[in-house]
Amino acid sequence: MPLPRCTATPVAGHQVVFAVDGRERLRWHFGDDYPRPYFYPLLGPSGASLTRMGHPGAPNHDHHQSVWFAHNKVLGIDFWGYTSRARIRQQEWLAYVDGDDEAVMAVKLGWYDGHDPKDLMTQQLVAGMRPGPEGETLLELQSTFTPMAEQLELGQTNFGFLAVRVAKSISAYFGGGQLVDSEGRIGEPAILGQQARWMDYSGPVTNDAVEGITFFDHPSNPGHPTHWHVREDGWMGASACFAGAKLITKSAPLTLRYLLQAHRGPADNARSARVFADFAARSAYVVEKGTAKHTAFSVRRA
Repeated sequence: MPLPRCTATPVAGHQVVFAVDGRERLRWHFGDDYPRPYFYPLLGPSGASLTRMGHPGAPNHDHHQSVWFAHNKVLGIDFWGYTSRARIRQQEWLAYVDGDDEAVMAVKLGWYDGHDPKDLMTQQLVAGMRPGPEGETLLELQSTFTPMAEQLELGQTNFGFLAVRVAKSISAYFGGGQLVDSEGRIGEPAILGQQARWMDYSGPVTNDAVEGITFFDHPSNPGHPTHWHVREDGWMGASACFAGAKLITKSAPLTLRYLLQAHRGPADNARSARVFADFAARSAYVVEKGTAKHTAFSVRRA
């Protein structure tokens, strides 16, 4: 039987490697050496990482962990920076699914305030990695946030839930990169706080290669198109609570779907429009009890 092209494989050190044809494309880290899990690296077609750990010039921004989830007002508690004792921990993995078209990982994360040993809310994360043309990578991220109490408030903030710290060379300030959104706006002053269907940060990764990341907001997300928090120093985040606080309940959890495209060349809105249309048409992931032998959980499209 032929081996699947796309794989998600747990390895030593509390990590999961996503690969295509045996070559790594990205890696998930969930050990307790950092306050929260993250993806690093996210490799471009050239093999260079399109993301970095931390800010190029500000030590107080070490919480910028490549591709990560966080929020700075969960019941008023800061899960964004490193100033509080709040932590996000992987409680268990649910499924690893290999295939020719995509590899999928499903995990359950707990959000802890640092004082009470019980979690405030859980985050069911499904990460689907699939190859694009010419060595490009698509990373689909679906999160469902469910409070442990009957309800929980996510406060109004620019910070949260999904953010990306790009490589230094891609940064508009520290490198030669550029921010462009779906509406054609260019640069931080024009884009900060605006709504857009997607955001692109692209720049040089070698002396002769330009690559970047396009960050897509799914039409099913509340408030779509999302507001964006972006900076010339090299980061972009979808601000799910930019316009106001959100109250989530056990019976009505919050589900957010995003897509990251690690692409070749500079921003291309025609290409992005095609990727967005495909993403918009894709059904959500569903995690359910497994029916196959030796399989606790399975993942399918709705």
